[in-house]
Amino acid sequence: MKKKAGRQITRRQFVSSALTAAGAAAGMPALLRGRNLNDKLNIAIIGAGGRGITDTAGVASENIAVLCDVDANAVEKAAMLHPGAKKFTDFRKVFDRPGDFDAVVVCTCEHTHVFATMLALKAGKHVYCEKPLTHNIWEARLVRETASKLKLATQMGNQGHASNNHRRVKELIQSGAIGPVREVHVWVNRAWGIQSREAAVRNKDIVIISERPKEADPVPPGLDWDLWLGPAPARPFNAVYVPGPKWYRWWDFGNGTMSDLGSHRNDLAFYALDLRAPLTVEATADGPAHPDLAPATMKVTYEYGRRGDMPPLTLTWYQGEARPQLWTEGRIPQWPDAQLFVGDKGMILSTADKHVLLPENEFAEFVPPPETIPNSPGHYAEWIEACKGGKPSLANFEYAGWTTEANHLGNVAYRAGKKLHWDAHAMKATNAPEADQFIRREYRKGWKGLLT
Repeated sequence: MKKKAGRQITRRQFVSSALTAAGAAAGMPALLRGRNLNDKLNIAIIGAGGRGITDTAGVASENIAVLCDVDANAVEKAAMLHPGAKKFTDFRKVFDRPGDFDAVVVCTCEHTHVFATMLALKAGKHVYCEKPLTHNIWEARLVRETASKLKLATQMGNQGHASNNHRRVKELIQSGAIGPVREVHVWVNRAWGIQSREAAVRNKDIVIISERPKEADPVPPGLDWDLWLGPAPARPFNAVYVPGPKWYRWWDFGNGTMSDLGSHRNDLAFYALDLRAPLTVEATADGPAHPDLAPATMKVTYEYGRRGDMPPLTLTWYQGEARPQLWTEGRIPQWPDAQLFVGDKGMILSTADKHVLLPENEFAEFVPPPETIPNSPGHYAEWIEACKGGKPSLANFEYAGWTTEANHLGNVAYRAGKKLHWDAHAMKATNAPEADQFIRREYRKGWKGLLT
């Protein structure tokens, strides 16, 4: 820790003062708080292994100044490509030297996203955080509201948001090509989580398990298991948790397919239809919610009110073996992962890089509207340009915070076991006080203070 006037400065005091300084900096002209586009940012990578390998490569046009991972082997492997970077295993210690970097890329497991992200924001650093933005709704609200005060460059790792296909679908909807949209159906075929052994085999799950293991496996060399657990309840190491993405099915560490792929697949509906907080949410799956494991197959129905001149909307999410009736009856192309927008005059079926207007024979002579939404320079390029004083990236934390809250609400409804009437302002299900326990969580000793 640093010293001042003969006394110790705690990390809480440091980040509090940094927050004030960052807020002042946010009011400066972009030229002063940004950088010349030819300058290189100094970037700290928190979570250098797993998904962090791809994200590090995505920002490698800049200077990788810091590498951190709870697995020392991942740090050493990354350091082979970035030998000048400082090396850490505990990301909390990275912020003891904030002058070493300008921006932070957070690629840890989901349950520690909020801690690394908040330390970065409070230190006045630009932040890129992998999806989902946080582990729960309360954390998403905290991150979004904190970021909105600081005016830093932020971005969540939902790479598809930068796709040109997203822009073309939004233009089609804005043009009225299929009329007012009243229904959206979103489905993904990943079926990982709690399910029968037969279903797990059929769906090629990477882990077949129905209860938390009681036995301990040897901790792999180089892995700091206590740091990996971070704020989550302590438990013995077992190979069913790591490496990723095994962990994402366990409630203590992740939220299953809903929050993981929901960040990608629900994104287009949020973007094209200006969605934020739903009015109600209802989830169904085979059997009651498991105390430890997220479901493999689940259906979630969201009801949204009017947005400007757009009518009320029902968005239905299907994961695993669930599908919309139009799909099962073969009345639309049976794409394995897609979004279907149902309007008064037709439908749009879309996936990551393509879309089609339906019924196709009725749109055979259709002329697309002019392209009015500029194409993205690239997912990582958007954030880097924003860090250097350019326009905000489209997947910034204001946008990502709302989408993360909605995705988490699907799991909250499933775990609460009832349809939720959602008061977004109060962050409560007005008809289900039992849902409160899933909106935020308790943290292990030594972690909660990092968020205050």
